[in-house]
Amino acid sequence: MILKRIRISKHALEQMKERGAEANEVEKAIRSGEEFPAKKNRRAFRLNFQYDNLWGGKFYRTKQVIPIIVEESNAVVVVTVYVFYF
Repeated sequence: MILKRIRISKHALEQMKERGAEANEVEKAIRSGEEFPAKKNRRAFRLNFQYDNLWGGKFYRTKQVIPIIVEESNAVVVVTVYVFYF
């Protein structure tokens, strides 16, 4: 579990907006989601959220948010965020 401060990079913020993720979902995924390794010695976290809404003109029940982080001494930095709808 991550207890450090979470900082979201400019790139990650752009990806979140484009892909439909909210900052609170990213933080919750990091703090309580399933952790798994990512490329370039990074870490990823996966968490499913009940969605029950339209995205791209199609109805989805679930939104999965996957932030990718690098850890610094006093914070974790979100470098990108993936979002999947199903």
